[in-house]
Amino acid sequence: MKIAIVGAESTGKSALAVALADALAEATGLRVTAVPEWLRLWCQREGRTPRPDEQAAIAAETQARIDAAATAHDIVVCDTTALMTTVYSDLLFADRSLDTLAIAHQRTMALTLLTALDLPWVADGHQRDGPHVRGPVDDRVRALLIDHGLPWALVTGTGPARLQSALDAVAPLLRARETPRRGLFSRLLDRNAAPEARAWSCEFCDDPDCEHALRTPAPR
Repeated sequence: MKIAIVGAESTGKSALAVALADALAEATGLRVTAVPEWLRLWCQREGRTPRPDEQAAIAAETQARIDAAATAHDIVVCDTTALMTTVYSDLLFADRSLDTLAIAHQRTMALTLLTALDLPWVADGHQRDGPHVRGPVDDRVRALLIDHGLPWALVTGTGPARLQSALDAVAPLLRARETPRRGLFSRLLDRNAAPEARAWSCEFCDDPDCEHALRTPAPR
């Protein structure tokens, strides 16, 4: 079972991936791991951001590392996927040539978690462009997930609430799986056993009561 975490920069993807993997391992007793973001490691190694011609190799290596982890674990939590590579290829270089490959890889994910824009932007070396890019990145990610019918859920909140939001989204995936410690996860499973998540109401969010406020500028 592969669970992807995607989203705009500075929305807590890396921290959430580790926390979610640890929580799932503790709750289920299964072999769980978090695969770190290859782009971050690449930028740290090279001391720069990638050129357009290097994007395809980064996407391929990202998927290769996820696939390798899946051979030795029951659940793999992915700190981004090739989907994010193609999003940035489009936004930065007007190149959508990686879309088909990225979507094919994304279909191997049991669920994609999209991190909401409700955390403050924080600088992080070479990898971050600024808070102004978060909206366009979020829009492009949503468009790809929706247009291709990929299963996804929005993760919101800060601190423990953000982790809980992710756990609530993942819990239904474990209904049919027998786990060594299933009893510890029964509360989440029971909560998610009733009606499925609400249907989409607009193209921008899956919970109009909460997320529109995040995307609407405050009055001056």
